[in-house]
Amino acid sequence: GDWREVGGEGRAIFEPRVQSLCGEVCVRECDCVSECAGDGRGFAMAQSMSDDQVVRLVIELAQPEQRESALLELSKKREAFSDLAPLLWNSFGTIAALLQEIIAIYPLLSPPALTAHASNRVCNALALLQCVASHAETRAHFLAAHIPLFLYPLLNTASKTRPFEYLRLTSLGVIGALVKLDDAEVTNFLLSTEIIPLCLRIMETGSELSKTVATFIVQKILLDDNGLNYICATAERFYAVSSVLSSMVTALVAEPSSRLLKHIIRCYLRLSDSPRAREALRLCLPEALRDSTFAQTLEEDQATRRWLSSLLYALGGEQQSSQQPL
Repeated sequence: GDWREVGGEGRAIFEPRVQSLCGEVCVRECDCVSECAGDGRGFAMAQSMSDDQVVRLVIELAQPEQRESALLELSKKREAFSDLAPLLWNSFGTIAALLQEIIAIYPLLSPPALTAHASNRVCNALALLQCVASHAETRAHFLAAHIPLFLYPLLNTASKTRPFEYLRLTSLGVIGALVKLDDAEVTNFLLSTEIIPLCLRIMETGSELSKTVATFIVQKILLDDNGLNYICATAERFYAVSSVLSSMVTALVAEPSSRLLKHIIRCYLRLSDSPRAREALRLCLPEALRDSTFAQTLEEDQATRRWLSSLLYALGGEQQSSQQPL
């Protein structure tokens, strides 16, 4: 049918083939701070730690009475030990202990009753899972065990309190650690789950940082050919994504964020690689991206200005004279 006649049906049109268990990101490409476990504002600089100390802390993760302090120490200093991920994965009972930390807060998600202390504790566990997700030796095992599905209930929350916001942000960090590696296996796995509608919800309602990381995840999925084909396979999927991007652009007119705008423009540019999506974008691309609304916001970001120029050219040479030259 004609895509131009179909409106967005919301997130329900992304029908997952695998359901969730409950009914660092800060990658260079995404200039946002991903080390968001603990208090959600990043970790102190990693300090040196002996191998014996790391092994002792990992063993303590399997001991309930010592787990909380071990989580805190390992999450703060995890970057000082390059082989922490294989150690976590191969040590007896450790991954199960980390998953227990996540499952333990499920009852606190609805109705929302998550405290700052509980949020900090589970975010420390998530930071260690992010290590496992991003390490070359453990990433495939992490996916094969479907561990990301344990995080989806944490993403599917609506409370805007700080404990919940930190929880969503740190959970996004784990998914972001997966997608930043440009692995087709990761994209195919995520497409079999409900990660896109979960990200779209956060893109609509989250904090600026959460919106940025969620948009980055969608961007990385789109950059994979299978991801682009999946989102552009039906008009409903395309409009679900493009309508959220459009509403974000509208919000940025009042409260600009170059960091978030960069990823939105990159998503639009990738969508324009699909002939059907390109035709639809000629009609639904926000006016604020066609004129000079964001000229000052992008003044120092030559790469994003180039992306925007390429997008407008792809849609029919709509580069406005008011846009600054690249």
